[in-house]
Amino acid sequence: MIASNVLDLVGDTPLVRLNKIPKTENVECEILAKCEFLNPGGSVKDRIGKRMVEEGERSGLYRPGDILIEPTSGNTGIGIAMTAAVKGYGCKITMPDKMSQEKSNILRGLGAEVIRTPRDAPMNDPRSHFQRAFQLKKELGERSHIPNQYSNPYNPIAHYDTTGPEILEACAHGEPDGKPRLDMIVVGAGTGGTVSGIGRFLKEKIPSCKIVAVEPKGSRLGDASLGVDDYDGPYEVEGIGYEFVPTVLDRKIVDHWVRVGDHDTFKMARRLMNEEGLLAGGSSGSVVWAAIQAIRHYKLGKGHRVVVILPDSARNYTSKFLSDDWLHASGFNSEPEANEFIEPLTRISVGKFLMSGKMYATTYLDSSVTIPRALALTGEDLALVTQDEKVVGVFSSKMALEKLLKGDCQPEDSIIKVADTQFRTVERTDGVDKIAHFLTIRPYVVVKSDNNDANNYLITSREVLRFALQFTKKDVPVSSSGEVSGDSP
Repeated sequence: MIASNVLDLVGDTPLVRLNKIPKTENVECEILAKCEFLNPGGSVKDRIGKRMVEEGERSGLYRPGDILIEPTSGNTGIGIAMTAAVKGYGCKITMPDKMSQEKSNILRGLGAEVIRTPRDAPMNDPRSHFQRAFQLKKELGERSHIPNQYSNPYNPIAHYDTTGPEILEACAHGEPDGKPRLDMIVVGAGTGGTVSGIGRFLKEKIPSCKIVAVEPKGSRLGDASLGVDDYDGPYEVEGIGYEFVPTVLDRKIVDHWVRVGDHDTFKMARRLMNEEGLLAGGSSGSVVWAAIQAIRHYKLGKGHRVVVILPDSARNYTSKFLSDDWLHASGFNSEPEANEFIEPLTRISVGKFLMSGKMYATTYLDSSVTIPRALALTGEDLALVTQDEKVVGVFSSKMALEKLLKGDCQPEDSIIKVADTQFRTVERTDGVDKIAHFLTIRPYVVVKSDNNDANNYLITSREVLRFALQFTKKDVPVSSSGEVSGDSP
């Protein structure tokens, strides 16, 4: 086969049988994985990126040379940027800073401009990736367009027209009567276009087929069926889940919802790689874990068949769930397989570390302080940001500069606009090795006060380095309780 361009290669992804995981989980029904990570852009979203642009062209609205703008968690942006590169469009992508650096690098490689936005900004916040996209459209005028996967009808239609029929055809292959055999399909829900389009098609062809939608704990998509989740914190998995219900999500199509926590998600994603050899992304772990729960819920066994959609590639997340250090620092893996530190360090508590005399003074700034004033007070060092006497963020000149250059703040804004509100924390009872693992992927960590008073500490690698240097001295004894004796280095 010789393709006229890379867009001809979107779709027609294979179904692959899972073998080891079902056996380990005592699941007797057949589980087939639709490997959407084998699309040329690395995800299921290549289908809608291509289709939405093509439909814009058919309508006469889009013309080569125009600028395409899309708010995205990354994969739809890649699909649109790939299409834009082939067809001759400019491309601007707005994406929360939660999303992996790998996605941002791929987008830039495809020629897109990437605008990162705060991960904690809700949809109606001017700083959110949604609002930034519409601000850009207003600034750039009529030759710019937002395909808008959240409301574009060709998002689910792309899956109704292609993904659904591919699954049906594959599930009929080899059947004696030539009829497709499928009892359940399990799909992650973000915008909801994938589960709505595939679900609608399959319900027309196989009415008995159960449609299962998957979201992370903390998402609100399944509230109508599951009730409000008792967990309202952030989730690290990318590409699924929202705090609002997108227009393209047809919840009536869904028979059953499953919520999955990050720990189960990433553990299963790693198992897909090392047990099945499938280089699938984090949300694929969500889908397979949910599929096992749904199989048990519906009591499916020998002779039943389930299809799971694996939406994107592990290559998007080499610095995240594929990293043992990231898993450990994010609290998903208590025993990292890589970067094991010198043994005495693992036996010393953070509390004893704070008493070692290796600490620099921690600066506190009220959240109302302006950026210029903060620079003057800190000498460009880090500082803890407080509001109502509680630590709510970390101020760094590097982050302030990045946000200023991106237009996310003004010079006289208060530091709360540029503060890192997603900082990592440790307890005084934790081991110093936990701080060290955090610092392999982050510039600082905050030691929480027992009483939320002024006794918080901002720790960087320099403090830990000064502390760890003494362990290279052969004459420094460390007791079994973690006590350190000897002079400071």
